[in-house]
Amino acid sequence: MPFIAYVVIYIDQMWANNQVVIVSLRKDSQIGKKKDSFDVHVGGPNSAHNLSWSKRQSLLNQNQHIEVAFFKQLEQMKAKYRTRLLASIDCARFLLHQGLAFHGHDEPDIFENQGNFFELLHFLAGHNDDIKKVVLENAPKNLKLNAPDIQKDISNALASETTSIIVNDIGHGLFAILCDESRDASTKEQLAVVICYVDSHGYVIECFLGILHVRDTTALSLKKAIDVLFSKHGLTISQIRGQGYDGARNMRGEYNGLKTLIMKENGSAYYIHCFAHQLQLSLVGVAKKHAQVSSMYNTLSTLVHVLEGSSKRQEIEQHLKKVIDDLMTGELVSGWGLN
Repeated sequence: MPFIAYVVIYIDQMWANNQVVIVSLRKDSQIGKKKDSFDVHVGGPNSAHNLSWSKRQSLLNQNQHIEVAFFKQLEQMKAKYRTRLLASIDCARFLLHQGLAFHGHDEPDIFENQGNFFELLHFLAGHNDDIKKVVLENAPKNLKLNAPDIQKDISNALASETTSIIVNDIGHGLFAILCDESRDASTKEQLAVVICYVDSHGYVIECFLGILHVRDTTALSLKKAIDVLFSKHGLTISQIRGQGYDGARNMRGEYNGLKTLIMKENGSAYYIHCFAHQLQLSLVGVAKKHAQVSSMYNTLSTLVHVLEGSSKRQEIEQHLKKVIDDLMTGELVSGWGLN
């Protein structure tokens, strides 16, 4: 009776469970007649049988798997991205620590001086080959991480982390606040808040907490702005033990001033007239005794008020201009009771 054998005529690679599955078999009664028939079927190194066997071995080798190659490339991209991002963060940290401006007047590549941020980034790339390979012209055009918006995001993140450290250092301790309002370059009123506290080592620490835009400088508006700032950082009015402002009526008013509104909630928040403002008032008082000096300061004061004008009025004029522009472009519709 002839020997019956099953011969593999096709091998398919299945990804499931990384197994090689025999998908087609053929009965061959002639194989048993010749001892070398199976060797003939196997063939040389480039035969279908050996190529299938080689692919099967590669399939079982996890290091040659397509997912492994994909993740290797992904890890390389992550490493380059991290190096590029850390370079931008280091530049921003240095400029913020030194209190330097980020941007220059002209930042295109054709100019010799592109501003502090780009010049510092060029400096880092020139002294570190790993950074040079992934930044500036060597970075992808859509992932350079040095645009003005990216710089602002990094600065905001650093400011948030710095403020968190300050707030955590204060904890549930006591502190004093120093506040003053002034106008920025766009003539908007800004309220700056500084806090003073004693750290765990017994040192008096004075830190800038934040700056807020206020529509007006009334005591109620300033008090509301401080409440919003405190609630944002988890601080309370009850932790205040001192207030330091200038001598303006809205700040030190006996009945409706900012210090009075705070003391209604916390009687221990004692008010002290800012010594810097006291010195300023003393110098002004001395200067007024000298006719020429007094005339010069009066002239400068009048000139400043005429040129700059009221910040509130300018803000209203800007809003009015925007309303007019919106009416002209059709974004706002005029009519009785619409606006």
